[in-house]
Amino acid sequence: MVTNTFSQRLPTLGRLGVTDPFNISSSEVATEWLNAFSAAITQNDTTAVVNLFLEDGFWKDMIALTWDLRTFEGRKDIKRLLDARLVATGLHELCLLQEPLKEPALQKVYDDLVWLRFCFGFSTKHGKGTAVVYLVPLPDSKWKAYSLLTCLDSLTNFPQKVGPLRNGRSGSEEKRREETEFLNNDPTVLVIGAGHVGLETAARLKYMGVPTLIIDKKTRVGDSWRERYKTLCLHHSIWYSQMPYLKFPSTWPIYIPAPKLADWLEAYASFLELDIWNSSTITKTSWNDSTKTWTVEVNRGGKGARILTVKHLVFATGSAGRPIIPDIPGKASFKGSVLHSSEFKSGANNNGKKAIVVGCGNSAHDIAQDFYRHGVDVTMYQRSSTFVISVESMKTVLGAAYRDDFPTELADTYGTSLPWAVVRRLHQRMTPMIAETADKEMLDGLAKTGFKTNLGLHEAGIISLYLERGGGYTLLADTGASKSIIDGHIKIKNGSAIESFTENGLRFADGSELQGDVVVFATGYGDVRDFMRDVCGDEIASKIPRVWGLDEEGQTAGVWRYCGHDGLWFANGNLALARFHSLHLAMQIKAIEEGILNKTDVVI
Repeated sequence: MVTNTFSQRLPTLGRLGVTDPFNISSSEVATEWLNAFSAAITQNDTTAVVNLFLEDGFWKDMIALTWDLRTFEGRKDIKRLLDARLVATGLHELCLLQEPLKEPALQKVYDDLVWLRFCFGFSTKHGKGTAVVYLVPLPDSKWKAYSLLTCLDSLTNFPQKVGPLRNGRSGSEEKRREETEFLNNDPTVLVIGAGHVGLETAARLKYMGVPTLIIDKKTRVGDSWRERYKTLCLHHSIWYSQMPYLKFPSTWPIYIPAPKLADWLEAYASFLELDIWNSSTITKTSWNDSTKTWTVEVNRGGKGARILTVKHLVFATGSAGRPIIPDIPGKASFKGSVLHSSEFKSGANNNGKKAIVVGCGNSAHDIAQDFYRHGVDVTMYQRSSTFVISVESMKTVLGAAYRDDFPTELADTYGTSLPWAVVRRLHQRMTPMIAETADKEMLDGLAKTGFKTNLGLHEAGIISLYLERGGGYTLLADTGASKSIIDGHIKIKNGSAIESFTENGLRFADGSELQGDVVVFATGYGDVRDFMRDVCGDEIASKIPRVWGLDEEGQTAGVWRYCGHDGLWFANGNLALARFHSLHLAMQIKAIEEGILNKTDVVI
């Protein structure tokens, strides 16, 4: 039973006073609403525009009107947006999209929740975009907007150099060396981190004509995946995890193993001719507020040092900070080995031994399962209840659009089209339903072992946990460990706090002890700002209040958008978020560099 006090309500048929909204022409309803909306936009009549929305409707914007990631709730806030930005944006050329998969469609979400979804294209003074509208019925047979997304897809004068806009030929080997070494110029953007996020962000920037350099401390691109535990694989499907410009082969497994992904990232960087300095670290930075530039000293390992002057630093160092290991008394007396999950490679050398895994998230489950497969007597210590969802149920959560025959870009647009307040309400219905149906047998089996589960933050499941906490407290998708727990191969300990190490294991507050030859702390990571603080210093870091998590509008607090300091950006998230939002970050940077975006001009 959901006990939160969120004010937002879904537009159910009962609430709207409607019984049968199905005997309609979806195309005619969409056309009528869009014509009225377009007329009001053309006349800059913001009052007429907001009257086409429910009183508690939403307008979500992805840099189209605001050059930011924003959500406006209720007619008053929507009018505030339009009064400030409609004329400045120059919204025009609104056109109903009728092609397959974008055409108007009546959707029955639940028995009591029905809306009409349609798309329209639009132009602004500086770009083109796609809008997604959700109309709901009223008793007078009129339809009003419950939610509208405006998402900028491209900059008119600075499109991505793809398809017919691609270069005629690639540069020579010597030319590529000059480009990568930046012998004749400094990059405009310095991306820190050559993981999937850094590569995708740099690729977007490169193909918008922004000189971009990636630096990474690892020897090879992909090492951040190669160096993790050997059984690691993506917990999201291959369709959900595609990368821009270059799709995974159709022969690949649905869930990609880490070593395979590592090699792919290395190839991706090569094929897209991204400029990367490996084995490199930043030793010093300084910000010049007058010139709006960074001076960055880079240690290139065996290649000496280089001082660069760049306009933008993008931190793509992952969704979290340093590994966290709880400070537990008596560690020095423990005769076994202690490590963090980030250091774990395999349980192969521990056959016949005893292992304790502290934590119950993704890594903890994978590591415990690996220990079991290698003949290790393994116990998982559960500090608090855990959200668990099966791989098959994850497909329901993510929606049916991520598949071979559905365009990934459109799936992304639909996936972000509703504001967080609405998504949370939908998932507060979906999550208990999944727990009581598709995943009931698995969850009941876990409960019998003493493993404690929950329904996530606000009983809204995995999405809430990931967006609000970074995913550190949830099991993303069960990949076999739950069955091993149910069958008794992985034992569970919970209900009492760890008090101290002993010579042979751990002692708990209730007086019980666990014997172990190795203790692995799968206890998560620190703040994503940790690495930025190391590079930029405390003074700069003090100006960045929050990066991960959601703001009061339900948007990511400081990722993919202005974070509180000019020329400083954070890019992180899973492969799907990086694929989608790397474009928005690249367009913001390009717009700044071309003089069409000055954040001081965007006041709402």
